[in-house]
Amino acid sequence: MLVSLSIRDVVLIARLDLAFADGLGVLTGETGAGKSILLDSLGLALGARADSGLVRAGADRLSVTAQFDIGPDHPVHALLAEQDMDTGEDLLVLRRSVGADGRSRAWVNDQPASVGLLRRLGDTLVEIHGQFDTHGLLDPGTHRGVLDAHGSLGKAREVCQTAWERWRAAKRVHAAALRDLEQARAREDELRAMLTELEVLNPKPGEEEALAEKRARLMDGEKLAAGLNEALAALSEPADAERAVQAAQRALERLADLHGATVSPIAEGLERAAIEIAEARNALDHAAADIDLDPQHLDQVEERLFALRGLARKHGVEVDALAGLMADTRATLDALEAGGGDIARLARDEQAAREGYLAAARVLSEGRAAAARTLDDAVAVELPPLKLDKARFVTRVEPLEEREWGPDGLDRVAFEVATNPGATPGPIHRIASGGELARFMLALKVVLARASTVPTLVFDEVDTGIGGATAAAVGERLARLARDVQVLVVTHSPQVAATGHHHWRVEKGSEAEATVTRVVPLSDGERREEIARMLSGATITAEARAAAETLLKAGAAPQMHFDLSTPEPPQTP
Repeated sequence: MLVSLSIRDVVLIARLDLAFADGLGVLTGETGAGKSILLDSLGLALGARADSGLVRAGADRLSVTAQFDIGPDHPVHALLAEQDMDTGEDLLVLRRSVGADGRSRAWVNDQPASVGLLRRLGDTLVEIHGQFDTHGLLDPGTHRGVLDAHGSLGKAREVCQTAWERWRAAKRVHAAALRDLEQARAREDELRAMLTELEVLNPKPGEEEALAEKRARLMDGEKLAAGLNEALAALSEPADAERAVQAAQRALERLADLHGATVSPIAEGLERAAIEIAEARNALDHAAADIDLDPQHLDQVEERLFALRGLARKHGVEVDALAGLMADTRATLDALEAGGGDIARLARDEQAAREGYLAAARVLSEGRAAAARTLDDAVAVELPPLKLDKARFVTRVEPLEEREWGPDGLDRVAFEVATNPGATPGPIHRIASGGELARFMLALKVVLARASTVPTLVFDEVDTGIGGATAAAVGERLARLARDVQVLVVTHSPQVAATGHHHWRVEKGSEAEATVTRVVPLSDGERREEIARMLSGATITAEARAAAETLLKAGAAPQMHFDLSTPEPPQTP
């Protein structure tokens, strides 16, 4: 809910800090006192279009800050997460400044933000209903969601959305397979030629590396043979190293009985050396024997290696990917020969997903039809006391064309009204007059209050053109609505003002030879005087005071008292 509003240099307001509480708050005052300035200021904090004409004369810029108390499940958290912004505590601060040159800046929790983000956040925090309102329930784009919330259709809507995504996925897979098959048919001759070329070469994974190593050995065969022979000669000439070691072993054996402790370790070392020399000689012999010095073999290896690399370049793949390309090409041609059996299976999968979506969407449509009937009946009960007894409210649920189907189902939902008997219902924002419009919105909001996620509602002159019992009915419904959400109302009706939980008077005054607007929270006695003024005009009579006292006692809701002291204003960057 709205906790506080701080205004600096907006039209006739130099400095104003207001604190708010839950329940029903009323703002009264003479026409032209500046009540619209308060709404314009709140609108700026909620992302409304900026106008440099709102900057107070002589000031460089205006500034408006609105603080909101939000719960952990409020949609604000998801919106800020999209922007990588942290909500921090449960207090959300929206700040807006507009320069005399028309330049506008915005902040969310002291973090720079776009005005667009401010507007998106504002749409989830406050709804303003007035004679010229075009948002909230007057936007047909919101009607389907509102009806679903009223009918508690969230689960059915989620099922429908899941089924829609499943159908879309199956449709994408089927379409991609069809494209691939069509492309394959167009390239069938090319693919067959490619497969023949690949099968003739028959590449194997890892073959390039093996061939490259073999080629290197063949190219260096003569050098390798010469080196091996040189090593073998070193072990044999001019003295045979193996025989020399054996002679040394025999000499030590003759001393073993006399000096065993001395010669035994030496003899063991010579024995190991003899083994190592023998193994080295054998390895040299085998290596030399394995050397391939046939130039034809080198040519054969190079020819295959270069053929593999050339084919890989031709098809734009790595050599090791040729085997996979051959397998894929063979599978594509096999699918062509099979007559598109996979395509038929994918088509069946898509059809099954479509039928699943339609089943879920029809359940949602049935729920909407039932919810529309209960909503129309509930709104119809609210209309007569609001002097709309001849009006009719209709929730129209119509089927969409298939091209318009989506995750939210098969229906278009619109709230329509007819204000005269026998008239054809039409869009609510086009049919109802200004005063009627605000009362229609009030009736709707009373019915929808528990399903709404917007915590603060503002009604601007909802009492236009009415009085007496009708005004009292408006006040009673505002008070009833305020049991579920925070409600602020700008009113000229004493009957409406008497139902408020707290009350401010907007008035004009003078400061330093300049006209200023003030907003004064009223005590119980001041409140009685204000309602008496609204009843009698400039001269407040004893009868008016008595009537005001009667209205206050007969208010639709028991009076509640809140701390409306001026809050400490947040610092403007």
